[in-house]
Amino acid sequence: MNTPPIPEEESTTQAKILFHEEDISFTLSDELNFINWIRTVIESQSCHLKQLNYIFCSDAALLKVNLEYLDHDTYTDIITFPYASTPDIEGDIFISIDRIKENASKFEQPFEQELKRVMIHGVLHLCGYGDKSDEEQRIMRAKEDEAISLFPIS
Repeated sequence: MNTPPIPEEESTTQAKILFHEEDISFTLSDELNFINWIRTVIESQSCHLKQLNYIFCSDAALLKVNLEYLDHDTYTDIITFPYASTPDIEGDIFISIDRIKENASKFEQPFEQELKRVMIHGVLHLCGYGDKSDEEQRIMRAKEDEAISLFPIS
């Protein structure tokens, strides 16, 4: 599998969680709470944060990534690119804000709840959890629910 290169200025920074927007206008509310939450989840899985980039984008941008790097011609809510092996956590997580909005409506969930689920889904993949089989999906969903319960109440 080909993976997109980590921008050089970010590859030297260690133990960071960074948020980026690509081709959309989106700002994550209360970044510090999200950073602390993600760190807590990573530590709860006995993993070690090195570098994590979240790239929030549109359906069109994520479809382009899906085609270019995975040869999949489908819309998706998330694509995770690992750059280290578990227990080290280093990677890029691309998230379609368009897909999050649509799924939140479809599943009758608040946008922020669906966003948390997808954000932590990518982290759980980096922590070694899969979602190909029914059993893996059941475990992944339980881990997502457990992680969401750890989010600090503002």
